[in-house]
Amino acid sequence: MANPRLLAAQALTSVLEHKGSLASSLPKALEAAEHGDRALIQQLCYGTCRHFPQLELIAQQLLHKPMKAQDQDIYALILMGLYQIKAMRTPDYAAVDATVQAAKASGKRWADKLINGVLRSYIRGGSDLAEVLNEHDAYRYNHPQWLISKLSNHWPDHWQGILAANDSQGALTLRVNTRKISREDYLEALAQAGHPASVCQYSHVGVQLEKPSDVIQLPGFEEGWFSVQDEAPQLCTQLLELEPGQRILDACAAPGGKTCHLLEAQDVTVVAVELEERRIGRMKDNLFRMDLQAQIICADASEPDQWWDGQLFDRILLDAPCSATGVIRRNPDIKMLRSNEDILELAQLQLKLLNNLWHLLKPGGYLLYATCSVLRQENDRLVTRFLKQQPQAQHCTIDADWGMELDIGRQLFPNPASHDGFYYAKLQKAL
Repeated sequence: MANPRLLAAQALTSVLEHKGSLASSLPKALEAAEHGDRALIQQLCYGTCRHFPQLELIAQQLLHKPMKAQDQDIYALILMGLYQIKAMRTPDYAAVDATVQAAKASGKRWADKLINGVLRSYIRGGSDLAEVLNEHDAYRYNHPQWLISKLSNHWPDHWQGILAANDSQGALTLRVNTRKISREDYLEALAQAGHPASVCQYSHVGVQLEKPSDVIQLPGFEEGWFSVQDEAPQLCTQLLELEPGQRILDACAAPGGKTCHLLEAQDVTVVAVELEERRIGRMKDNLFRMDLQAQIICADASEPDQWWDGQLFDRILLDAPCSATGVIRRNPDIKMLRSNEDILELAQLQLKLLNNLWHLLKPGGYLLYATCSVLRQENDRLVTRFLKQQPQAQHCTIDADWGMELDIGRQLFPNPASHDGFYYAKLQKAL
């Protein structure tokens, strides 16, 4: 029987080594685990990632020297052990013993003494250590220093609220497929099944559950009555002003949530372009479950010469690759995976996508630029750069009661009670 903490450490090791996200490494660990251990593994992985900036500073104080590259699995166990003592209800002795046993199961016999010593040192001196480390912003706000500095610069009145919201648990939000059931009827179905929910504040088709649940067990999953999607990205179809018969491009489309939403919202033709072939299977699964059809192309959206058939689009939805700093509460491994250097590289890609896809839009058509970022380099500042390069592009003011109006577009900050952080800019091509 596989040791659950060792499986969790293996999933975290992949993230520590920047070989993949938790979304890619965790499923393998869960598949190898006993059914009864899966919730614990998930909690250990997500919790350790969520508290990583604090845990890393603690570990640096308690370890006499940095861990070797080949021993990141042991470092992952140390971080997990510290997390259990610091943030879980696991008794201290149990956290130490279980983590030591996982080290023994790893085959690295020397590691159990190291882990035992580090964790017991933290039990003895954790409160004193916290006072010392609290002088560091990264410890006090539990975020990487580069991100704290950038957010405080971009949003001097909001950065602390953003950081606090990032450490909250995101609610389970659904998008109702109104082709199959009305939102009111689905709320009733949820209530009858013992899953009370309420309507989202801004999305016309969103519902938010009061408690987390296994979505497969919710009413209408197999029938395609709903999809799991945060409220913020649900707003895209309301902004695109879709009309029957239009041809829509969904660029950077995986995992297909917005592709499905476009098709649910109106009788349109959707061309969905996605670079990563491994993600297309999930797109097809989602479309099949929702009983919808789209043309899926595996290609680089920023290089339309490789895939475009020459027909212009009435609407383009560009949900651009970004830092994902607006969805940290759902993907806490972003704290470990992202760096300040990534932002410039992402901004260059975003601008390339905007410039190269713009030529595919019909005169009079709309391009909706979206990111799940709260960094202005990827959002309003980037779109401002694009507008200076494209005289045919006209900014459309988004008249809405959500988010913050900027000179260009609207910015949503993560909200503990509802939506993630998100940005939208609506552009029209001159006739």
